[in-house]
Formats: sequence, structure tokens, C-alpha cells
Amino acid sequence: MPRHPIGETAMTDAERQARYRAARAAGKPVVRARRPADHRGRASRWHDAAATLAALWEEYVDWNEALPNSLRESATGEALQAICDLDLSELLAVVPPRGFGRD
Repeated sequence: MPRHPIGETAMTDAERQARYRAARAAGKPVVRARRPADHRGRASRWHDAAATLAALWEEYVDWNEALPNSLRESATGEALQAICDLDLSELLAVVPPRGFGRD
């Protein structure tokens, strides 16, 4: 969406550049509004993050099952076992609110 002109007519490139340089010389702070890179809603981001976490958990379970017995007592084996002991069912069952009266 184009910006509305400040005056009755649009500024020329030279006028726009002069305004920019004058603002920088006056020490006005530069304010740039940036949109987030991810334009999806919170609910869809939650579902995607939960699905990613579940997929990673399955990979860690497979890794733990393929781990040799000699490494089960090592730091890696204990960390893998701790990850495998996590219960993700409650996390995956959560349905986040949609907000703003759209529930």
C-alpha cells in the first residue's frame, strides 16, 4: 500500500533526499517498522512447533534404541534416555486460544 503524500503533490527525488539528509543532520532517530518474517498466526506456529518437537523426539527415541549397550551409561546415553522419558501427549493435546473473540 503506497504512503499518502505529505503535501498536495508527491515530492521529487531531490526533495525526498533533502528531507532525509535534514532529518539525519538534526539527529532524529531512525524508526523502521519491520514485519516479522513469519506471518502465520500464533496457533499455527504452535502446532508446527509441536509437530517439529514430536518428530525430533521420535528421532531421539530411534537413536536411543540404536545406541550400543556400552554407551548406555555415558552422558549421551543418559541424555537420550531423559529425552525419551518425556511425555509429549499433553503438549500435543493443547489447543491454543485464537483470541480477540474468535474462540
